Amino acid sequence: MKRRLALALALALFALAQPVSVVNGVRRSIAQHDLPGAERVARSWQAHNPASPELAAALSWLARAALEARNLDQADAFAAEAAKMVSRFTIGQKLDDDPWLPTAAGAAVEVHAQVLAARGERAEAIDYLQAQLKQFAGTSLQERIRKNINLLGLEGKPAPPLDLSAAQWLGARPPSLAALRGHPVLLFFWAHWCGDCKAEVAILANIQRTFAPRGLVLIGPSRLYGYVAGGEDSPPDKEKRYIEEVRRRYYAALPDMPVPLSASNFIAYGASTTPTLVLIDRAGVVRYYHPGAAGEAELSARIRALR
Repeated sequence: MKRRLALALALALFALAQPVSVVNGVRRSIAQHDLPGAERVARSWQAHNPASPELAAALSWLARAALEARNLDQADAFAAEAAKMVSRFTIGQKLDDDPWLPTAAGAAVEVHAQVLAARGERAEAIDYLQAQLKQFAGTSLQERIRKNINLLGLEGKPAPPLDLSAAQWLGARPPSLAALRGHPVLLFFWAHWCGDCKAEVAILANIQRTFAPRGLVLIGPSRLYGYVAGGEDSPPDKEKRYIEEVRRRYYAALPDMPVPLSASNFIAYGASTTPTLVLIDRAGVVRYYHPGAAGEAELSARIRALR
């Protein structure tokens, strides 16, 4: 009994000795709408840990919170500080080698671009994002940066073609967007792990029942992530079979929806958020670009507005 108590005490002391996550502390204060308190948490941690990938991520959360509060100068300053710290830790290593660095870098880029746009410098924001897209080519940030470019400028532009070259799909063979001219097209980007995507199925099934007789075509791009249930690493063939299982179980209400499998489609459409919904008119022009779930009333109104 004494040995058990001693072991329990030792484990408790060990847990207390571990550093508290600065990101968690910052996020807790932000959730309580206490931005000054969140900064105090970060600066207190920084006094003992002047620079680290996790501190860069915490600063990026401060940047997002300041942006949401419309404190543009403060948001930009936090973003610049986070980006500078990220650059220090990407000398001699890849961005995705540390789990905190993509979070910090992605938010820093996103916040600075949104600050520029909020100041009326939309063209400058797009130019900046294009430059960052080149800088972070080949990293996990490509989809996120492209999403921000698309949010600023995709609506009213021709829809990027879907990558069908890899001949990977589920369900019926996906048609090209060029072949669908004359039809409105709704793209539904989803992921096998995404709960919000599954929740969108009933809405999309209703949309399809209402608008398919009027020519609407629904396509559901997805992609391989390298893992299956529980985060278990998986080779492509096994993951593809798993995605098919998920499709049959959770997407049965959309049996006619072709599912092209390609990471390139997610990059082109900036689908770092799932679901992402994109409505394309009969001339092949994007009329609605929406990262995140959308309600049936919103989608129906957008489709009805198409000529």
